Amino acid sequence: MWSLGAPGSSRCRHADPPDQLDEGGRYTFVMAEEKSIYVAGHTGLVGSAILRQLERRGRTSIITASHRELDLREQASVWGFMEQTRPDQVIVTAGTVGGIHDNRSRPAEFLYDNTKIHANVIDAAHRVGVEKLLYLGSSCIYPRLSPQPIPESALLTGPLEPTNEAYALAKIAGIAMCDTYRTQYGCNFISAMPTNLYGPYDRFDPEFGHVLPALLRKCHEAAQRGDGVVEVWGSGRAIREFMHVDDLADACLFLLDHFDEPGPINVGTGVEVSIAELATLLRDLICPGMELRFDPSMPDGTPRKLLDSSRLAALGWTASISLSEGIDSTYRWFPENVAS
Repeated sequence: MWSLGAPGSSRCRHADPPDQLDEGGRYTFVMAEEKSIYVAGHTGLVGSAILRQLERRGRTSIITASHRELDLREQASVWGFMEQTRPDQVIVTAGTVGGIHDNRSRPAEFLYDNTKIHANVIDAAHRVGVEKLLYLGSSCIYPRLSPQPIPESALLTGPLEPTNEAYALAKIAGIAMCDTYRTQYGCNFISAMPTNLYGPYDRFDPEFGHVLPALLRKCHEAAQRGDGVVEVWGSGRAIREFMHVDDLADACLFLLDHFDEPGPINVGTGVEVSIAELATLLRDLICPGMELRFDPSMPDGTPRKLLDSSRLAALGWTASISLSEGIDSTYRWFPENVAS
């Protein structure tokens, strides 16, 4: 059930200013142990990783509510929850998510659910005076044919990828809300745009999941059945960047400490692979020797998507989990927690 944070004011609160500026001339804010933090979407891929990271750091004042306890699409329920718990900090990871097929088949749900969830949580955070909020978007907010690597300045400079346009629009609206609440009310609300994620508690669905967990399950089931072929959607030529969700969780807490600017900041690894290379990595780990059969009748999505994460690196954070290491640890987790 809900745990209670300290009372707040009716406007956005602000942390006491630190004693020093960093080398870039920015103020740094370090989370105090006694601050309460609400993780919206704590049962999902990202939210569960953030909980693990908070617990590893000894944080105990953590607020959560399952979907059964709190439907974030219901404004009055969200207002009541935030009024009762009054968190000092909020991380918004909640939302309706899925792979390329899910995005294409349920665009209305993706737009409606995510717009409602993000609007309700961000507005309620302002109403109860949350001290700091971190909103997590997605790299799909950028135009389909962005310059590579994609800088934050590419936002709204061209058409979106049609296969995930509805989801991207909802995420862009969330960024705009953080910025407008900062401008109008002085709220310390920030936005981070992670690259493609994977890890424990992902959606390992071969039809509706994202590419890496979907392929992982396809390879696992092919090995279990003794098949000789693994089907891969698309041509295999699309290029992507992948980050283990534990790296993102670490980056999120780093940003709460060290970032305080409007607009999105990219969170990526700087390493890219083609879908064919990714499929080969998974095949070699899970079902060596099987044939990879690509289906070019299925969409590739954006041709290439690599984030420029140099701003985050300049603040002092870089990813530490390699793709091969992350895939290996994810597959060791998968059989006991999903496949069984």
